[in-house]
Amino acid sequence: MFVDECTVKLAAGDGGRGCVSFRREKYEPWGGPNGGDGGRGGDVVLVGDHDTNNLVDYKYQPHWRAERGEHGLGSDQHGRDGGSCRLRLPLGTVVIDEGTGKVVAEVVGDGVEIVLCKGGNGGWGNTHFRSSTHQAPKRANPGHPGETGTYRLILKSIADIGLVGFPNAGKSSLTNAITKARPKTAAYPFTTLHPQIGVIEYPHERRLLLADVPGLIEGASENRGLGHRFLRHIERCALLLILIDMAGTDARDPRNDYKHLLRELKLYDPAMLEKPILVAANKMDVPAAAAHLAKFRRRYPKADILEISCLTGDGLPRLKKELLKRVTNLRRREKRSRPPGARA
Repeated sequence: MFVDECTVKLAAGDGGRGCVSFRREKYEPWGGPNGGDGGRGGDVVLVGDHDTNNLVDYKYQPHWRAERGEHGLGSDQHGRDGGSCRLRLPLGTVVIDEGTGKVVAEVVGDGVEIVLCKGGNGGWGNTHFRSSTHQAPKRANPGHPGETGTYRLILKSIADIGLVGFPNAGKSSLTNAITKARPKTAAYPFTTLHPQIGVIEYPHERRLLLADVPGLIEGASENRGLGHRFLRHIERCALLLILIDMAGTDARDPRNDYKHLLRELKLYDPAMLEKPILVAANKMDVPAAAAHLAKFRRRYPKADILEISCLTGDGLPRLKKELLKRVTNLRRREKRSRPPGARA
């Protein structure tokens, strides 16, 4: 089951109480206070994990609490600090505070840790309250409560390339052909029901991540088909790869397919059309595809088009090289334009 959005209630551990205690030893009638401090409560920590790909663990277990600190003891024994609650989240998870609606954290790096809720400090034992005028204090502090909150977790996949197209355009077949992912392929629409992240391998250990989202149809903004919700997974992509069925299967016009796809992307977020777009003209092995492609080029003369066939494999090596070239150039340009000291 794929879950990319859920709500969780988190609570850091409370601090332990300080202790009121006095030395009671033979020949020590004025031993004085020796109450220890309470332990600190555990934190709620978010940990980026590239081996986790969705939020299903938090869908059915929405309540998480860190361990409270132990109370202080006599003989100046401090309480043990509470253990932290560590939530392993997929890369690209955005954390929104339900109370304010603001983004409070974003998990983008493998192994990166973010303290979301801090544990409470432990209370002081009565040793801290001893003074020259108060030799036997009977006062100790309670532990401070840990931070709590309700948060919405939204997964926005981190990928270099976002693959967009109509159902049955061949997106799953293309993902199968150029990556190590193995999404379901079949001769009916909406075989892809949730995003697939595939790795495109290149020589010298280079690789690109490809996000294949479920097919868009006209009216997706009105919740037709599977709607717009999966487009969040390509928001961070450097390049959009729009796959067009150039054979015109089911009497569709490839020119109108492209028009509707651009419209749906714009309705979701106008910034999507500011990304570089590469058009992959699929099913060029079908005789009718050449005529459709000529009409497509006349209507969209500025479109960058590569001809491919997922069935025969024609054009796929060139497509892989072009994707690597473009993404590499985009990343270099982005790095040069980044202000000094800014985070990547």
